Amino acid sequence: MDLAFEPARTALVVIDLQRGIVDAPTSPRPASDVVARVAAIADALRGAGGTVVLVHVTPSEDGRDALRPITDAPAWRPGPRSPDWAQLVPELGPLPGDILITKRQWGAFYGTELDLQLRRRGIGTLLLAGISTNVGVESTARDAYERGYQQVFVEDAMAARDATEHEHTVRTVFPRIGRVRSTADVLAALGAGTKQD
Repeated sequence: MDLAFEPARTALVVIDLQRGIVDAPTSPRPASDVVARVAAIADALRGAGGTVVLVHVTPSEDGRDALRPITDAPAWRPGPRSPDWAQLVPELGPLPGDILITKRQWGAFYGTELDLQLRRRGIGTLLLAGISTNVGVESTARDAYERGYQQVFVEDAMAARDATEHEHTVRTVFPRIGRVRSTADVLAALGAGTKQD
């Protein structure tokens, strides 16, 4: 099915494309491919009058706001992080007009002003991309679904730590809460074809 959406009412929500995350191994594609595709979509959407939201994750300086539930496989790995760990990759900007969101947990809605900023701009459709597919992107997507947003998941503009985790989310979760498409599909819908400047 062809993809159609109104750019002025659409936001690209980019999850955690920051130094400390893109430097780690990803699958089924390297982080560099994810960054390049997200940058192409961001440029096209900005040019079409849409909104780009750049989300990054970092604990507070003292780390006391980190989640620490008892789990079988802890997600929190305490320890020193490089000074640029939370810095967004330069390929994405930010550029004037972009929305910057700092989150303290997996999802980009909880405890942030993301929903407020989107609704004030009349945004109804979200294009989601970033790392990690099954953690930050999926958590954000589930919250967006419960808030009534239309969603397009740009499958080849996201990755996870393991290909199996990525595939599970893309095949079993995303189709139930939105549409799974490719970078080429999104660029075509924005009138940008498949060109990636």
